[in-house]
Amino acid sequence: MLWVVLGILAVIFVSQAVFIVKQYERGVVATFGKYKYTAEPGLKMIFPFVDTLTRVDMRETVLDVTPQEVITEDNAVVTVDAVIYFEVTDPFRRSYNVTDFRLAAMKLAQTNLRNVVGDMELDETLTSRETINAQLRAILDDATDKWGVRVTRVELQRIDPPRDITEAMSRQMKAERDKRASILEAEGVRQSQILEAEGRRQSQILDAEGRRQAQILDAEGQAQAIREVADADRFRELTVAEGEAQAIETVFAAIHKGNPTHDLLAVKYLETLQRMANGQATKIFLPMEATGVLAGIAAIGDAFEEGKQSAGPADPA
Repeated sequence: MLWVVLGILAVIFVSQAVFIVKQYERGVVATFGKYKYTAEPGLKMIFPFVDTLTRVDMRETVLDVTPQEVITEDNAVVTVDAVIYFEVTDPFRRSYNVTDFRLAAMKLAQTNLRNVVGDMELDETLTSRETINAQLRAILDDATDKWGVRVTRVELQRIDPPRDITEAMSRQMKAERDKRASILEAEGVRQSQILEAEGRRQSQILDAEGRRQAQILDAEGQAQAIREVADADRFRELTVAEGEAQAIETVFAAIHKGNPTHDLLAVKYLETLQRMANGQATKIFLPMEATGVLAGIAAIGDAFEEGKQSAGPADPA
């Protein structure tokens, strides 16, 4: 029976003397209520009934602040809900400098939240969440430093204005969106008209450019045709002139080779003049050498008349 009692006492002794401090914890050891040291993670042994070990969680913790009504600077009542993120930096001060840290931090947050939001107008509170968060975090971090706690972040979950203000804001937002829609629609119509006018102008420019190019090509074609016709006429005239020159040379050579008499030359000259007179020309220009030929023709005529007179009238049968 004694051994059983001793065994039970041993178990109680060991359970009160041996503690396991986890990695995210620290142990505050006190002897008869007086702080002794801070135990690091691992297996720790203390003297039971004399020493006590209090575990302190060192992880970052979130604290939900109870929603409260706050009056803004322009006398609008809004309901503000926030959360606080904090972590313990000193287990000793966390255990000995504050009785209930959560309750103290919540009341401190509510008080300073009323102060910060109360210095702003309603529109500013709705658009300055980051500013409110930064100011509140700085105030709480400074106030909780003596408690061995560091406030890492403060976030506003929601800011709810009264129903009538919410409805007015909704109407204002709808009117603003309608105005933007009208502006965008008008801008779209304007851009469409601009693009349409630009398209017409570009089309007219391209059309005029096409007509100009067509006229240029047509003019170049006509000029090329005129040049080709002129070249053909010039070539034909040169060919005819060369032929005539060749014919004149041939005739000239034949005349000199045949040694014609002046009478024959005069007769050929008259035939040529007859062909010239049969044309449509109203004027005939005779060269200066024609006077000598005409004189020869007159001499031939006189000789012919003299022959006839010397022959006398024919004897009638």
